[in-house]
Amino acid sequence: MKPPRCKRRLRARLLLEDGTRIEGCGFGATGVRVGEVVFTTNMVGYPEALTDPSFRGQILVYTHPMVGNYGVPDPRIKVHGIPAHYESDRIQVEGFIVTEETVPHHWASVKTLHEWLRESNVPGMSRVDTRALVKRLREKGVMMGVLAVYEEGEEPDWEELREVLEKSPRYDDIRYAELVSPTEPITHKPEGIEAKYHVAMLDCGVKYGILRNLLSRGFQVTRYPCNTPPEKLVDGYDGVVLSNGPGNPALLEKQIEIVRGLLEYRVPILAICLGNQLLALAHGAKIFKLKYGHRGPNKPVVDVTTGHCYITTQNHGYAIDAKSLEGTGLHVWFINPDDKTVEGLRHEKLPIVSTQFHPEASPGPWDTTWVFELYSKVIENSRG
Repeated sequence: MKPPRCKRRLRARLLLEDGTRIEGCGFGATGVRVGEVVFTTNMVGYPEALTDPSFRGQILVYTHPMVGNYGVPDPRIKVHGIPAHYESDRIQVEGFIVTEETVPHHWASVKTLHEWLRESNVPGMSRVDTRALVKRLREKGVMMGVLAVYEEGEEPDWEELREVLEKSPRYDDIRYAELVSPTEPITHKPEGIEAKYHVAMLDCGVKYGILRNLLSRGFQVTRYPCNTPPEKLVDGYDGVVLSNGPGNPALLEKQIEIVRGLLEYRVPILAICLGNQLLALAHGAKIFKLKYGHRGPNKPVVDVTTGHCYITTQNHGYAIDAKSLEGTGLHVWFINPDDKTVEGLRHEKLPIVSTQFHPEASPGPWDTTWVFELYSKVIENSRG
């Protein structure tokens, strides 16, 4: 098969660890990046997805064929002092793969997707049959890959890419949460409304959407580095939030011990995504890696106590072993009806609200933003 003709004359190559070779056109930055190749079923929301810290260390494939048609929003538009359309202050993915990178046409766009990736030094690849690529990832499972975008006139070398891939560390062996956590405490205060609660956050890579939802409900939030001791997280606070974040939860021994220490204080806890897994591990439960993960805004969950079904945004490659929860005090709250995996936990005695899915969405449906109101009630009840 002949390589595609590229409008920018930038050639791109993707090599998967199973030997699969894919040729395409480059956009964004030139260079070579290694990461775990994963896919999301988002139709829109690429600014949020690209800036989500949970994607650190991964090369993201978009299943929707056209990406970039509404450009890049202005980061100066803020809600409670937090950028309204971004999930962190930078692009987090190692690389971006799409079928077609389109010309934007939107009144609020300040630049193109190509310009944004180029300024951020992140390579992108287009003119790819993402349906075939996603089918391979579904059948074989997510795997390591190397993405290269070459300067005009530069000749690609598959053997060089193979050597780069073989010498690179695996995604599962890196503590990515420590790379995206803040180095010092950061406090966010709600604007225009009174702060009713002040919570500490063990920040392993929080999405801005979580902060926006907490702030809009009267929470003042102080984010702490992910190695902060538990006694500091409970000193003078109404509760503790365990944030989302990237990487293999089983590697985070220190964070698991911190959460275990928090449990002794019986403080109201809200745990989301990685936080949900750390909570389970701190109770002695086990996790396992999913074949290709849950990534997208169209993932169903069922509340096992009511039978109600909600459509949620999810972004996780690991899941909790439900059988290992026996005797821990934790009980399954939500399940994913597609594969019966755990999507939320409640504790039989402690004031804990914990979801594997993202109640804030960003991007995605707002079916479960009530989780934040529930956490408010848990704090109120703990005061009484």
